[in-house]
Amino acid sequence: MESNERLSAPLVLEYPFTRTTGPVIGAFMTGLRERIVLGIKRQDGSVLVPPTEYDPETSQPLTEMVEVGQTGEVVTWTWVQEPRDQSPWDSPHALAMIKLDGADTPLLHAVLVDDPTLLNTGDRVRIKWREETEGHIKDIEGFLPIGEEND
Repeated sequence: MESNERLSAPLVLEYPFTRTTGPVIGAFMTGLRERIVLGIKRQDGSVLVPPTEYDPETSQPLTEMVEVGQTGEVVTWTWVQEPRDQSPWDSPHALAMIKLDGADTPLLHAVLVDDPTLLNTGDRVRIKWREETEGHIKDIEGFLPIGEEND
């Protein structure tokens, strides 16, 4: 005899663990909360920003954190006229690779200018911090061309 009874079982989807940032990313995030940007020194003396736990070329563990500058140079950039809904920025801005002073690798972040004619590759920029910081990459609101107010 055939039955049309449906079989079902409750399913609870859960992730019963807590993820930590670890010593390197944790130090980077703590630095941001304190309005300090940290990189990590590689064996050859170059500095990675943001820091990683392992050298991306040699896979050697990295541990020596160093403070880098809050100003830097725009290495390359693109213009975002209409930010997506998921974007942390709700107005047009540049997304740029910014090599901070003292770093050897660029950091991806926004440059807060109103028009793409106001930014060029090679321009110097500085961090605009959020009023309240909490230890997150969003503590950096964006970057401003040097010469503009950082408030």
